[in-house]
Amino acid sequence: MGTRPLLRLTFILFIIILLFTCSWYSLNLPVFSDPPQATSWLCNSESRVFAHLGSVLETEIHKPRDHMEDVPHHPLDPLTMREIYKVRTILSTYPPLLPSFPAIHSLSLDEPHKDLVLKWKEGDPLPPRKALVIALLNGQSHVLCVDLDLGLVTSNKINHGSGYPMLTMNDISVAMQVALSHKELNKSTIKRGISLSDLTCITPSAGWFGPDEEGRRIIKVQCFSNQGTPNFYMRPLEGLTMTVDIDKKEVVKFTDTGGGIPVPKGTDTDYRFKSQKEPPRMKPINPISIEQPLGPSFTVEDGHIVKWANWEFHLKADQRAGIVISRAMVSDSETGVPRSVMYKGFSSELFVPYMDPDENWYFKSYMDAGEFGMGATALSLVPLNDCPRHSYYMDGIFVSWDGKPYVQPSIICLFERYAGDISWRHSEIPVNGFNIREARPKVSLVARMAASVGNYDYIFDWEFQTDGLIHVAVALSGMLMVKGTPHQTADQTPNQEAASGPLISENLIGVVHDHFITFHLDMDIDDTNNTFVKVNLVKEETLPGQSPRKSYLKAKRNTAKTEDDARIKLKLYEPSEFHVINPSRRSRLGNPAGYKIVPGRNAASLLDHLDPPQLRSAFTNNQIWVTPYNRNEQWAGGLFTYQSKGDDTLAAWSKRNRAIEKKDIVLWYTLGFHHIPCQEDFPIMPTVSSSFELKPVNFFESNPILKAAPMFEKDLPVCRPATSA
Repeated sequence: MGTRPLLRLTFILFIIILLFTCSWYSLNLPVFSDPPQATSWLCNSESRVFAHLGSVLETEIHKPRDHMEDVPHHPLDPLTMREIYKVRTILSTYPPLLPSFPAIHSLSLDEPHKDLVLKWKEGDPLPPRKALVIALLNGQSHVLCVDLDLGLVTSNKINHGSGYPMLTMNDISVAMQVALSHKELNKSTIKRGISLSDLTCITPSAGWFGPDEEGRRIIKVQCFSNQGTPNFYMRPLEGLTMTVDIDKKEVVKFTDTGGGIPVPKGTDTDYRFKSQKEPPRMKPINPISIEQPLGPSFTVEDGHIVKWANWEFHLKADQRAGIVISRAMVSDSETGVPRSVMYKGFSSELFVPYMDPDENWYFKSYMDAGEFGMGATALSLVPLNDCPRHSYYMDGIFVSWDGKPYVQPSIICLFERYAGDISWRHSEIPVNGFNIREARPKVSLVARMAASVGNYDYIFDWEFQTDGLIHVAVALSGMLMVKGTPHQTADQTPNQEAASGPLISENLIGVVHDHFITFHLDMDIDDTNNTFVKVNLVKEETLPGQSPRKSYLKAKRNTAKTEDDARIKLKLYEPSEFHVINPSRRSRLGNPAGYKIVPGRNAASLLDHLDPPQLRSAFTNNQIWVTPYNRNEQWAGGLFTYQSKGDDTLAAWSKRNRAIEKKDIVLWYTLGFHHIPCQEDFPIMPTVSSSFELKPVNFFESNPILKAAPMFEKDLPVCRPATSA
């Protein structure tokens, strides 16, 4: 390679690293071309005039914050920047890691034992602050515990099982550099009429498919053309895949089977507002906003304690899990005393298998949390579009591969939602002397995060309602992972059923795939003494002459004694409710206090249980699991997910069939999507969502929002353009 190509390659690498750095370390706010002229508004209610608080509040929200002075206030507060620097200093003098500093793949709070957190009260000294570090040195994965108070490494364990830690940005940069320097890549791109300067490459994880790929960390590299569009995902160089050994910095396999498959055109693939040349063919929608003239009703104390209505919980960002809810408590409707609902809830793993056995596709079976990190891939939320006016934004303090902290700004937002929904209502026709029309609006509190894992965007919502219900939703958007094809219309496809998906644009197949999100829900209903109960609806037939009815349904309760009893596959014609109860906490009527998980739309994995991707993600074999609490069992795909074999997963732990009755138990729920792409998913997908609920069952003595006040016109501002005032 001559001097000029080398200079060009160096420039390309610089631009790629710069783009990665910008996307990870700085705000990612949208730029719209030629925005409509802003209108000044006046709002009043009765004789009061309210100032327009939105612009002031949002300016304060997005003002850069100096986190160097942060201090922890709660046992579950994430490590501060000062604490992270201290951990790095301790590791740099730890003899087993010398003389070179290891690559840091994870550095987070080693949470105190649960009993210490439950005993802790505001004003008490914090339990010892510790860090859990996963480091890679000389091909070995170290799990280290660092005591910040003692200034010592107190534990250093080497992983002897399968798998490697979560990828770092340095791993990805190394893989890109190795791939872009490979001479065969240059030849292949030239054959396709693509310049290296128009090349964008991504790094799909390798999965695990047998002994040929064991004993070394590998990653796949695939490339696209970005010529004429930022949506390079729609312009794949089909059939071109490089397998890179990350540690040896070499291409160990180069595949190019894409001869005869054109690079799809970039026409109509740019999804940005400023690139839309024609107005939408629909009537415009007037601006909509929820006005809060007295400001939001929630508070965020000490950076992480959220208080709203009858709820209180701890909220933080995690580099692997994304958004984490802890110590969720709701006030008793009779006494006002806070009662425990959930100790900790988060998305533990996200499994995405694609349905194509082709050499360039079979390995695409991502474990997004354990391989890339849901928090690590979360970028700044877009005000007024991702989150409404009056939102509160929270930063994430994460750690780079060299052990230094960095700020991922505004990746969680907190806001109140009112969408015109009803909390409860009843009306009476006045034939019986009652003329009643009673209704209450449903206002809720939402904690939101969006992770952009490559082409896909995942929006996570934790919504808290005043009736004690927690609604958890996941919405999917972003770009499809598409496959190049020589065909431009469906008629040209010789056997459409043999294709890995439908044609969604000229020369583009949308490959069929699944998404499974497994949630870790450590329910503590009024304490840790909990039991899982299946309430089955069973058909009963009447006896001859007993009733004009032939059949009816009866609820039968079955207490799960062991883990085997609590493995649930959802079935439409075997309806059940699934309760977590505290048998020692009874209502005045003698019913045990509880919460039930209410599934929403769902999908089950149809892959063979011995298929390598399904072996690794066997936690999706059931929609519900229950395990006894174990602080070392938090990641459904195992602590070391990358290239793992599935020997340290939720499914593996549950084989022990441990006792779960009247224990501190964890509920696991998997929410699933089957995605058969269509043309409406091109060039960017409208969101599709699914959800589940955690709903109180005999937890309160009666309707907990019976005394909630209705809304009246006099309480709300009336807004009009200032020009007409």
